[in-house]
Amino acid sequence: MKNILPILTLTTLAAAASAQAAAPAAAGLSYNRVGLGYNTDSKGYSLTASALIGSSNFLVGASSSIGGNNTANGTDSVSLGYVFKNVAFGTDVTVSLASNEAAGLGFRKDIGNNLEVAASFGRNSSDNNVWGAELAYNVSKQIQLAVGVSDAQGAASTSDITVRYNF
Repeated sequence: MKNILPILTLTTLAAAASAQAAAPAAAGLSYNRVGLGYNTDSKGYSLTASALIGSSNFLVGASSSIGGNNTANGTDSVSLGYVFKNVAFGTDVTVSLASNEAAGLGFRKDIGNNLEVAASFGRNSSDNNVWGAELAYNVSKQIQLAVGVSDAQGAASTSDITVRYNF
């Protein structure tokens, strides 16, 4: 009886994952990408990369911060997540776990006219909640420009400008 909750949870996740294989991908959303970001508050940079594993919805990612007057300089992270495509109103939902005991929930939607919006919520190893929002413009199928803000519990909000290459 004590194993029923984990079994139900795994069964539900497996059913949702198998249903995702038949769901159409939202137009314009690429998860295979690399990015270079600039934090306007700390004057530091970040490198990010993510890719879907094969034709699955499993997502691997990596990030690193570089320079600036930020105490998080040199912070590296790797993550593994799952993308639930076209969940509601064309919105993709990503659930992820990352190194340093972090977890995240992200939402992405193509809103047309080469624009995309994203929102995220995460919890990091310091037990801080982190909220984020982003507006991105797809210059072409491969190049994306984005402006985002994030607010971490116990820290000042930050803003970023990011250039991404979709592959």
